[in-house]
Amino acid sequence: MSGTPHLAQLNVGRLVAPTDDPRVAEFMGALDRVNGMGKRMPGFVWMMEGSGEPGTGNTETSIGGDPQFVANLTVWEDAASLENFVWNTVHRQFYERRAEWFEVMGEMHFVMWWVPQGHRPTLDEGLERLERRKAEGDSDHAFGWSHLEEARLWQTRGCAPVAAE
Repeated sequence: MSGTPHLAQLNVGRLVAPTDDPRVAEFMGALDRVNGMGKRMPGFVWMMEGSGEPGTGNTETSIGGDPQFVANLTVWEDAASLENFVWNTVHRQFYERRAEWFEVMGEMHFVMWWVPQGHRPTLDEGLERLERRKAEGDSDHAFGWSHLEEARLWQTRGCAPVAAE
């Protein structure tokens, strides 16, 4: 496990309705397409996945036993690769519409951290990093976009900040 560290990211959200509800059908219907595009992006390394059933993404991976809490956990070669996917692809359109499908989180729900090449973080590891960022703010252990000097697109392409982003 040598070489330049890779960038892990965890984003959690709570759907406004169960995964089979018409209110989240458009989001659920796009998961395979958006995730599939992410996997083909330059710099993509790994994604936590569920059963592999079409249209489920990794939504079976609930948090705290709540099936409406879903998590996205991925690893990228570097910040530029993740930024490119988040802000320069169809992913951005879904990001900008997240309020249609996800409850507004009253607390921080996104974290990034560096991992050794070859490491596949667990959901528990990501949740621990998120809790640490909530408790201590950005650090080398757990951080957001503003902690990455090389990250710029989040400032120019990101939409208006949502509470505790």
